[in-house]
Amino acid sequence: MKNINYFFLAILSYASVSFAQLKPVKYKDGTQVLNGFEIQPSKKNLQKPGILILPAWMGIDKLSKDTAENLAKLGYYAFIADIYGEGNYPKDYKEAGQNAGFYKTNFKDYQKRIALALEQLIRSGANPENIVVIGYCFGGTGALEVARGHLNVKGVVSFHGGLGKAATRPTEPISAKVLVCHGADDPYESKEEITAFQQEMRDTKADWQMIYYANAVHSFTNPESGNDNSKGAAYNEKAAKRSWEHLKLFLNEVLKK
Repeated sequence: MKNINYFFLAILSYASVSFAQLKPVKYKDGTQVLNGFEIQPSKKNLQKPGILILPAWMGIDKLSKDTAENLAKLGYYAFIADIYGEGNYPKDYKEAGQNAGFYKTNFKDYQKRIALALEQLIRSGANPENIVVIGYCFGGTGALEVARGHLNVKGVVSFHGGLGKAATRPTEPISAKVLVCHGADDPYESKEEITAFQQEMRDTKADWQMIYYANAVHSFTNPESGNDNSKGAAYNEKAAKRSWEHLKLFLNEVLKK
């Protein structure tokens, strides 16, 4: 009988892990409808750590969804932000560039959309004092804007994100810990912009790390980016795996679990 009980407990435990899944969430910025996704951790804990995921310039994609599911398996609440909103999702790279460009220029609007997504992450159950924001490409830029905008998070992580900010913007102290995972051969970030970013981190007295991955270009975490580095954006399996491990180390350091 005891063995049978253990068997059923094991089945229930397995089921609780298997059934953690993404749930669509509608929320708003004024009259603009936004469509994000939330997921509960497979195994909950008292500290309720949360991760906000900021997608790349095409909007919520398979990479951001896979990331949320993998983070839930590790015990994190996760929420994928919708930055553009209904009626504004890009149909192609040209529209994506225009949309992303608007928010990069109008960074206060970007920070506001991220803050609204953070509220949804907290509503899903995450501890508001135990959150990290991560982002890919355009979303990586957003993660850095979270730090620059002094949103209440423990840390931010940028994967192959844009690093620059307008030279006319003031440089203020940054309290959130910063991790930048960067392709060593990314053609979209100039040496000048990288140097300026690193100087910004020094000037703001930030606790920051920047890790370079050999033979990696832009979008190296995304399997849907192909494998042709000459195009400037391509998947790199080794860099993707290494950056995931670096993310986990960062989360273990920054968040309470």
